[in-house]
Amino acid sequence: MDKGRILLAVTGFHPQRWHELLSAEREVVLEPDGPNDPSITYAVVWKQRPNLLSSLPNLRAIFSIGAGVDHLFQDPSVPQVPIVRVVADNLSRHMTEYVVWRVLDHHRQGALYRAQQAKKVWHEPQQRVAGDISIGIMGFGQLGRAAARALLGLGFCVNGWSRRPASADDVTTFHGESGLIPFLNATDILVVLLPLTPETQGIVNYDLLRELRRRNGLGGSVLINAGRGRLQRDADIKRALDDGTLKEASLDVFETEPLPKASPLWSHPKVFVTPHAAATSDPAHLVQPMLDQMNAFERGEPLQNLVDRAAGY
Repeated sequence: MDKGRILLAVTGFHPQRWHELLSAEREVVLEPDGPNDPSITYAVVWKQRPNLLSSLPNLRAIFSIGAGVDHLFQDPSVPQVPIVRVVADNLSRHMTEYVVWRVLDHHRQGALYRAQQAKKVWHEPQQRVAGDISIGIMGFGQLGRAAARALLGLGFCVNGWSRRPASADDVTTFHGESGLIPFLNATDILVVLLPLTPETQGIVNYDLLRELRRRNGLGGSVLINAGRGRLQRDADIKRALDDGTLKEASLDVFETEPLPKASPLWSHPKVFVTPHAAATSDPAHLVQPMLDQMNAFERGEPLQNLVDRAAGY
């Protein structure tokens, strides 16, 4: 079988490096040159324009270059072909680094030390023990499991919540609607790594945040969202911070991105903002696994890491 051509359509990413690496093995067509091209059998995409993929008559598979695939389902015309999501050690490492960084900063009172430095205050507050702090990871897939392993290695107690039953060594796991409140009640620092689906949109709201454990060694509950911005309600997070429901928050994602300059979250003293940078899609690490999958598929082997369309991830 001849090697199928690839359509590359990556909004928000500079396509040059992706094109260069994909072209090492296959012919690549840059959007907008691809519509109606019968020789294109694969699409490598991120936030492609509506109706683009449905214009490819011989499309056999879609590869999303980001960890999430919700952008694909915003286009109802996406063809009924397999969708492959990114699974790469480099992506997991980046996310784990971010989660550990933010957990440790909250645990070791980074905000307090920064405030003391600004005022030239020399004072050592009481230090906490990691084993007394419970980290709850909401979204216990590959990224969540990788973060859990790193946090366990530092001595934290770790809980995990997922839609379906899951298990992991030394992690207390919860699942489904019935397990959500018990999970939150046992969590001091909530780490959100959920996919965005119709069921999870807006799930991080005031009512959810009220269920976190506030009487703890941290002096209050903490939110870290490195998943998707539309999982949360920005106004509810501000409300929770203002009334003490939350002690602090680290937010990498927001309902509207870039975060509008008028947003009060930019200057909120209890919020640490990063620009959707927790885990970047690096073509140097992601392109070869895509090409390997295409080659295997053309040998008759099944594609791996497929998206469940019904579940939305």
